[in-house]
Amino acid sequence: MTRIAVLTEGSVSHEAVNYLLGDQPSELVHYQQITEVFRSTDSGNTDYSVIPIENTIDGSVSLHMDWLIHEVDIAMQAEWIYPSVQNLIGHRNEFLNKAGDLDLSKVTKVMSHPVALPQCQQFISEHMPHADLESTGSTAEAVKIVKRNPGKGWTAIGTRLGAATHELDILADRITDHHNNFTRFVLIGHHPLELQRKPKGNRTSVLITLPEDFPGALHQVLSAFAWRRLNLSRIESRPTKKQLGNYYFYIEVMESLESVLLTAAFAEIEALKCQVRILGSYPSYAYDDALNSYRKIGKSGGILNG
Repeated sequence: MTRIAVLTEGSVSHEAVNYLLGDQPSELVHYQQITEVFRSTDSGNTDYSVIPIENTIDGSVSLHMDWLIHEVDIAMQAEWIYPSVQNLIGHRNEFLNKAGDLDLSKVTKVMSHPVALPQCQQFISEHMPHADLESTGSTAEAVKIVKRNPGKGWTAIGTRLGAATHELDILADRITDHHNNFTRFVLIGHHPLELQRKPKGNRTSVLITLPEDFPGALHQVLSAFAWRRLNLSRIESRPTKKQLGNYYFYIEVMESLESVLLTAAFAEIEALKCQVRILGSYPSYAYDDALNSYRKIGKSGGILNG
C-alpha cells in the first residue's frame, strides 16, 4: 500500500490529503515537524510527502521551498488547493452560562500555530480580547493540549478534523478574518501517483540560475516563454545561499513537460548559459467544495450555540 508522510493528525495537511485521495487506499504516516515529513520520503520510509508551499494570505512558504531546492531531490508529482478553514475548539461545557448559551468571556487562553493566530485576529479581538494567546508547533498540537487540560478555560484554533480526532467541540466555526484563505499543497515523490480525480490542467516547476548578473538577463529568460505564449503562473527570486546577491529564479509554467514549446523554451534558456533544473511536471487539481466531507455546516461562520 502507498505510504504518504504528512503532518500531525488533524492538521490542515491531514485534511488536505484526505480530500485529494478520496476513497483511494493509502497509509498516512504522521510527523510532528515538516522536516521529518521531507526526510521520510527522502530516506525511503514513505513513498510520498505532503508539503504546503503557498497560502492566499501569507504567500510563499519559503522554508518549505528551500527544503525542496537545497535539502532534498524529490520531484513534485501533483498539486492541489485546499481551504485553510480555522475553528475555535474546546470543551464546550466549560463555556456555558446559566442559560446554557456559549459564553466566550470564560475563555482564558487561545492556542494555535503562529500563522493561524493572526489569521483569526478579528474574531479574537471581538469575542476574547481578554484571553492569553500562545503559539504551538501546529494547530493539531494546540487541540491536543486543550484535550489534555480540561477545566482551565483553554481553547485551540484548528481544523474540524482536529476537533473530531480529539473528540472536542467546535465552539465557533470559520473564524478566519478572510474566508478566501486557501493553501496550495504539493505531493512529492520519486514516481507519479495515479489518482482517480481528473486534473484541471498541468504545471511545470523549474529553477533557473543565471550565469552572471548582466543587464537584461531576466528579460531574455522570460522572452523565451513570452514569444511562445507560455503562461507563467509564478515567478520568484530566492538566494542561492552561495554568496550575497546571488539569486536563482523559481518559475511555474502552466504546461506539461511533454509540450514541444516548453522543451524548446528550456533549450533556448540553456543556450544563454543559464542552468535549468526541473523540479516537477505534474497534474494540477482544483478545489471542489462538493467533494469535501469536512465542511458540512457553518459556511457563514460564527459562534455555534445550537
